[in-house]
Amino acid sequence: MAKRPAEEPLEETIPANSPAPKKSRVGKVEEESYSTPLNGNLGTNGHTAADNGANAPDILDPANEKHGELEEAGVHQDQELDEDGDEPIVGGPIRQDAPAEGYTDLYLDTIDRSLLDFDFEKLCSVTLSNINVYACLVCGKYYQGRGPKSQAYFHALEVGHHVYINMETKKVYVLPEGYEVKSKSLDDIKYVVDPTFAKEDVTKLDKDAKTAWDLSGRKYMPGFVGMNNIKANDYFNVVINALAHVPPLRNFFMLEDLSNTPQLAQRFSILVRKIWNPRAFKAHVSPHELLQEVALRSNKRFTLTEQSDPVDFLSWFLNHLHLSLGGSKTKPGSSIIQRVFQGQMQVESQLITARADAGDRLRFEDAAVKTEISRFLILTLDLPPAPLFQDELDKNIIPQVPLTTILSKYDGIRAQERLNTRLRYRLLHPLPPFLVMHIKRFSANKFVHERNPTIVTFPVRSLDVAPYVQPNPVLYPPGEPIWYDLVANITHEAVRGTRDEGVEGERERKVWRVQVRERARDEWVEAQDLYVQGAETQTLFTKESYCQIWERRREPKGKGKGKAKA
Repeated sequence: MAKRPAEEPLEETIPANSPAPKKSRVGKVEEESYSTPLNGNLGTNGHTAADNGANAPDILDPANEKHGELEEAGVHQDQELDEDGDEPIVGGPIRQDAPAEGYTDLYLDTIDRSLLDFDFEKLCSVTLSNINVYACLVCGKYYQGRGPKSQAYFHALEVGHHVYINMETKKVYVLPEGYEVKSKSLDDIKYVVDPTFAKEDVTKLDKDAKTAWDLSGRKYMPGFVGMNNIKANDYFNVVINALAHVPPLRNFFMLEDLSNTPQLAQRFSILVRKIWNPRAFKAHVSPHELLQEVALRSNKRFTLTEQSDPVDFLSWFLNHLHLSLGGSKTKPGSSIIQRVFQGQMQVESQLITARADAGDRLRFEDAAVKTEISRFLILTLDLPPAPLFQDELDKNIIPQVPLTTILSKYDGIRAQERLNTRLRYRLLHPLPPFLVMHIKRFSANKFVHERNPTIVTFPVRSLDVAPYVQPNPVLYPPGEPIWYDLVANITHEAVRGTRDEGVEGERERKVWRVQVRERARDEWVEAQDLYVQGAETQTLFTKESYCQIWERRREPKGKGKGKAKA
């Protein structure tokens, strides 16, 4: 089909200097009497000289009008446009090294400190990676990275949370721009992530009684805070609370740089510093991060979902903490753990032998006595058997025994029989600065697990252990008392459960508590998970003591306080 010829030439229809639009205009463009002539001279207001300042509207020619719209939209005239020339080609947000002038506090008002909880393991909530983790300071969640393809970057774009802190470097960034914020108003958050203490502050912990308040206005004492029981980790909480009140151990983990040690030592150090944090956002801590590391290193022997024995965990934890600090398996005193807790004892063993004489009567023979030196971290004390009879009210008799009686196991005189061997124990000088004693209450055989409810009475101060130590005039004057004062007391309580119809419940469950001494006020505090309350000194022995930590007194003789009545 032949093309239809145009009615008018194109040159006559469109002026030579008029920009031809590349897109069709919508609507009818009316001719206006004030349009600019082709060859007219413009005045100062864009009118022709013939207008002589008449009331004609001030408009730009189409090309200038187009540039004015772009400049108003923030696009420079020489910026690259798309193929139609209508809109600029816009990429992703521009990464900035620093905030624009006058915007240094941008987005900081969106931070919600009440949602921040840095006690949990530093894992990305999306990828579960522990590499390069950032915490959103608006919602408290963890995300990995801050690059254009990272989880934190996407979170900032999708949700509109813009402030993040690196959990390792403690630097705060604004995303998606990516610049660092160095405002002093963020110092409290950085301190809560990883509390630090100066040496003079640590030396005052046991001298000055300090009271602090959290974000909710609740009062608490640094060092005496509750610990979350996530499911069944109360055995873990009491041990950590007790160790956090052993001054040499506490001071070491609060002041030493452990960045090059294994995670077990690093996480215990962070937890101890959070327990003593005077600027905490909440009046309790969560041991989740350290618990995860313990479960990993112990091959799930100690977890947060199943209750374990506190003394078993304490023994495992002290030994592995010793190795994490570079301690030797053969050289004594090679770490702070052994310098604080390790002692030595003399063990005499003798075989029990017998033979029949001419009258077919057994005749015991005296075998040779072997003497060995053994090292220990925990002293085990045996309770006498519980009585099997009941009183006139048909209630079980709960006997009492003094601590000095069960300590006589180490006097070197009384013999203990184990299988076909007779054993005698005696402590040796020098005694450790802190003695850990385990009162053995539980025994198990192939059929049942038994608990001995015997109450152990003890003095809170001035326990003399000199009768149980082999005299050594070179290291200590003979006949002088060796005083020890109680630091922490872990107690056990058996709680009977209920049985619903058709459902067999627990007959008995274990509840663990810890009693620790507040040195500045010379008072006692009892903690059971999140519950922290004062305890009476005179009634500490009324509960079933299971593990105790005693501190050797360094003050001169006669200046210590008297014994508390048991």
